[in-house]
Amino acid sequence: MKSSAIAVLVACCLSAGAYAQNQGGAANALDAAAMDAIKKDKDKSDKDIADAKASTKASTWMDRAKTYQNIAAQYIRVDSSAATTAYEAYKKVIELDKDKKGGPGRLAKEAEEAMKGQALYGAFMQQGVAKFQSKNYPDAIKAMTVAGDINPKDTLAPLYTAIAAQQLKDNATAKTQLEKYIAGGGKDASIYGSLAMLYSSDNEVDKALATLDKGIALAPNNKDLSNEKVNIMLRTNRMDDAIAGMKQMVEKDPKNVQNLVNLGIIYDNAATKAKEEVRKLEGETKKSGNAGKQLADAKGLLDTYSSEVTRLSALIKKQPKSAELKRQLADVQKRAADQKAEIARLDAAAKEASANASATADSEKRLTELRQKQTEQMGLAKDYYTKALAVDPNNYDANFNLGVYYYNEGAELNKQLSAMDMKEYQAKGKEIEGKVCGKFKLALPYFTKAKSIKDEAEVTDNLTNLQNILKQYEEKKVVCAE
Repeated sequence: MKSSAIAVLVACCLSAGAYAQNQGGAANALDAAAMDAIKKDKDKSDKDIADAKASTKASTWMDRAKTYQNIAAQYIRVDSSAATTAYEAYKKVIELDKDKKGGPGRLAKEAEEAMKGQALYGAFMQQGVAKFQSKNYPDAIKAMTVAGDINPKDTLAPLYTAIAAQQLKDNATAKTQLEKYIAGGGKDASIYGSLAMLYSSDNEVDKALATLDKGIALAPNNKDLSNEKVNIMLRTNRMDDAIAGMKQMVEKDPKNVQNLVNLGIIYDNAATKAKEEVRKLEGETKKSGNAGKQLADAKGLLDTYSSEVTRLSALIKKQPKSAELKRQLADVQKRAADQKAEIARLDAAAKEASANASATADSEKRLTELRQKQTEQMGLAKDYYTKALAVDPNNYDANFNLGVYYYNEGAELNKQLSAMDMKEYQAKGKEIEGKVCGKFKLALPYFTKAKSIKDEAEVTDNLTNLQNILKQYEEKKVVCAE
């Protein structure tokens, strides 16, 4: 939440005072006269309260309450805590003014009404603003919290109390006040997002999602709220919940572009996660499958070292004084010893791999399932981006993400090309190269469209890179497979 929003509050609450101060001549004279009068009233009230006899009268405290309420409302410069003084004075009136039956007297009833009135509410808001402007955030919170208590249906006081709390990084107070804002009927959808972010930062994920749902119900087309809901679900690994929830929203409103795009993004992220799992499992499976081959290679290398030891030993017998031959023999003997240790390690690994043959088979099965899942999820992401464009061809996210989809397909195919040796390349390299170029070419119109919609660095960089790649294929006279 941006602190600049405070400027609105300041402008609203202090506009009358600022107007008077900015006038010249007669207005300034009137303001000065009024200021002198209010100071005299304040001095008289302070003197009366200090008087032992006068301070026992409810009327003295009522005069004080009204005097300080007036200061808080119009002359905050005289006393920045005037609203609090007025509030305490009203409480004293209620304490002192009793009828013959012990109930509230006339002044007490008047004080009770004043403590629930708009005038005192405004006085506390003015005090809160003054404290905020002087960066006294704790007292600003106190003042505007009282304002909110005076008028429980008000949304302005809790909103700006939350802003002050956030200046102190007091999430608990900020959350409580934003909850009051929403309970009071606040209609600014962005506030729902702010409260959800506070919940999320405190790991209250369910509350964050429930708040976002309320905000989305209030503003169904709010892109920020929908995106934040997706982001929270992705951050907390609630992929299945995210998909189920977004599917329901799409079914309910199939023409809502943002829902279609968000569902595509969720499938995109799910596919990325599956891809990461595939790579990890591929590494583990490859490591397990290579244990036997590594052991055989290590034994072969030891045989080579043993033969070299035999050869050097024979030469030393013929040249017993050769220091170089002795150095070479010592070096080979050390390598042979190290290799024996490596063989022992690889032998243990091979035995473990053999014992875990069933686990390896399970890994292979899981790998096949993950690859299939990744392919399905990428296909679904593409489908929903395409559906979004059918509703709104000018949607930036759908265009950009489809460009990324085809670009990544080309990049994955290109990895196969890079892994080929000369013989493989001669057999099918040209065909694969044409397919790679074709995928890159499919990405071009989507990146181009996205850039025309929103000229951001992200799409500009991707488009420039893609154009350079396609230019290279054109120079090599590669025929792009459509």
